[in-house]
Amino acid sequence: MSEHALDDGAVAESDLVVRRGTFRCVAFRDPVDGREHLALVLGEIGDGERVLVRVHSECVTGDVFGALRCECGDQLEAALDVILAEGRGVLVYLRGHEGRGIGLVDKVRTQTLQDERGLDTVDSAKALGLPVDVRDYGPAARVLRYRGVRSVRLLSNNPEKTRALEEYGLKVTERVPLLVAAHVDNIRYLTAKRDRLGHDLPHLDGGPGGRG
Repeated sequence: MSEHALDDGAVAESDLVVRRGTFRCVAFRDPVDGREHLALVLGEIGDGERVLVRVHSECVTGDVFGALRCECGDQLEAALDVILAEGRGVLVYLRGHEGRGIGLVDKVRTQTLQDERGLDTVDSAKALGLPVDVRDYGPAARVLRYRGVRSVRLLSNNPEKTRALEEYGLKVTERVPLLVAAHVDNIRYLTAKRDRLGHDLPHLDGGPGGRG
């Protein structure tokens, strides 16, 4: 478990009005990785138990430009919708997680190999001598504790993310699926996440479009 805590001097807060509603925006500089991350908080945390949480890894191509190769942008929007419907929750946006932590330039290089050689998202990283996943979820655990969150219902299809957060002392009481429709442009990527990385994606059984 990490003993690091956020320093109030490294945190700034304000209201953030987005198209979907108004969140409390918490910008923070993590004491371990030195990066600036963001948390969007909705409603009162209260006792901090069983708070609906999405820990979202930065994906410039998907989140900003709506790239169809991945489902990142769709998941980001879906997570905000679910939190708003709940009326209480937190979305933590972790920067430096591009390409599961390899960075934007190397992510694009892996995509070139996927296009030219037919490699999947795992083998294309390995072909370049890169790690498959080096993301650190410590900043998410630290900002959630800072905001008084004690246990979470985690919006994720990745069982490994549950284990990673619990290693930092954050209790995950439930993993809530965050499934978005598959389509012809991302089906290979999603299938690799299911078959090679252990993501729980039951809706892929029906092929592009899925069953849910």
